[in-house]
Amino acid sequence: MSYQALYRVWRPQSFQDVVGQEHVTRTLQNALLQNKISHAYLFSGPRGTGKTSAAKILAKAVNCENGPSKEPCNECSSCLGIMDGSIQDVIEIDAASNNGVEEIRDIRDKVKYAPSSVSFKVYIIDEVHMLSTGAFNALLKTLEEPPQHVIFILATTEPHKIPATVISRCQRFDFKRITIDHIVDRMKFILESSEWRYDSLALPIIARAAEGGLRDALSLLDQAISFSDDQLSVDDALSVTGSVSQELFETLTKEVMNQNTSAVLELLEQLLENGKDPVRFIEDYLLFMRDLLLYQAAPDVDDVYKTIVVSERFKEIASDISSDIIYEIIHILNQAQQDMKWTNHPRVYTEVALIKLCQLKKELRLEEQIDLQDLVSQITQLKRELDLIKQNGVKVADNQQSQGPQTQSASRRAPRAKNTLHIPTGRIVDVLKNATKSDIQKLKGSWGELIEQLGKQQKRSQAALLADAEPVAASPNTFVLKFKYEIHCKMAMDNPEFTPAIQTILQSLTGSNYEPIGVPEEEWLSIREDFIRRQREEGNEVEDDEEVQEQSQLDGEAKKIFDEKIISIKE
Repeated sequence: MSYQALYRVWRPQSFQDVVGQEHVTRTLQNALLQNKISHAYLFSGPRGTGKTSAAKILAKAVNCENGPSKEPCNECSSCLGIMDGSIQDVIEIDAASNNGVEEIRDIRDKVKYAPSSVSFKVYIIDEVHMLSTGAFNALLKTLEEPPQHVIFILATTEPHKIPATVISRCQRFDFKRITIDHIVDRMKFILESSEWRYDSLALPIIARAAEGGLRDALSLLDQAISFSDDQLSVDDALSVTGSVSQELFETLTKEVMNQNTSAVLELLEQLLENGKDPVRFIEDYLLFMRDLLLYQAAPDVDDVYKTIVVSERFKEIASDISSDIIYEIIHILNQAQQDMKWTNHPRVYTEVALIKLCQLKKELRLEEQIDLQDLVSQITQLKRELDLIKQNGVKVADNQQSQGPQTQSASRRAPRAKNTLHIPTGRIVDVLKNATKSDIQKLKGSWGELIEQLGKQQKRSQAALLADAEPVAASPNTFVLKFKYEIHCKMAMDNPEFTPAIQTILQSLTGSNYEPIGVPEEEWLSIREDFIRRQREEGNEVEDDEEVQEQSQLDGEAKKIFDEKIISIKE
């Protein structure tokens, strides 16, 4: 074939041609000038960012007859031989098809032989993460201490799959995605060098579709040139990449703001008939709304936009649409993008998303009206309660003036008595008398799920009260619920919805209708100790609860480990 693809013709032949990886090329150039070449390198990063090209340039630079210099001369016999592949001392290996132990053993056996025509024998292993575990192990020793005339350069797009033992033996360089500006500048250089006419607005479209890979960008550029007639236009770039123009997004946003559903669906129909991908359309529209939001927040920042050129029409749209609507549009588009990953009908989700966007302003207005009505009703209710409080306050004051000092003191004591927590000691003692291990184990085993279900049922306040509470004793139909703090116990037991909610969930989890009896921790310890003491005085055997059993197990384990003579157990 006489024709070669652009990315092959314009493959970088020197470090200065490697686009957007200055942090890598500068380090390698300084190492060449200072004669500090390592025995092994690891180049990692996304596809099409220059890993293999940088490896070949480094191979030329270390073997250049006019070196040491920070760039290969590309004129000597060594550089020319490496470029055309006639020198056998620079070996490129595809690890995807040579991933076995035997291939690595073959490399290990051949590295000891000196290079035949250049100074260094260079092994470039591409997609090295494809090697098997045995192959990596076979490579370890050779990679750590190769002969002085051997350099290993490993390239990969997935460095997390490489064993740490391999990475630690290499100098690692992480190649990053190339920015849109760098890709556009490189394409301009190629087009001008090839004397091909182009529209400057078409290049950013191709650069965005490449997603940070220069090789992908040059492949798309090659395809767009073939598609065009005598000049690369914006329409050519849009057709090849499947992207949508900014003007169409601006028109679409205008129709969405006007709630013109039929016009929006007609625009979508035209796009799909022209071969646009629904998934790509949603992604591009999402980025357009992102740029619109960024322009509203920081109009002076120009280098953060991904899809737009700031035009007068764009400024007009940005001033007409509110940021709240943009937030909702981004949320709807993002949800549609997620749903489209798992469907065979992406067009349906695209149409549904656009219809939602057209109805968005109606929903927001309805929500505002509902919120306003709710606010008015709350204010009215608060006003009624305030009037009621004022009336009751006047009546209480009149009653206190007409009553004697004893009645007034009694009325002052009444609120304090109302706030006192009542502890049902008798019922707790009954639970202790009838307590069983199976019931308490069943409750504790379901306790975490109980709290989780309360949270799912929007009863977060009740779930929060149970965060520091736990069941400590249980009979077949009742259990004692110990709270760490008295205030939490009172809040739970005074709440009329608390006990029914607990009983309902426990019924579904355990099959038993357990009724909780709340008690603060201090009172529980006192009641429990008094119960155990009375039972022992009456000569009854008392079955320790779970806490006592755990302590007994710990005491037994301590006696097994240490001499009983040196152990002193204190309650």
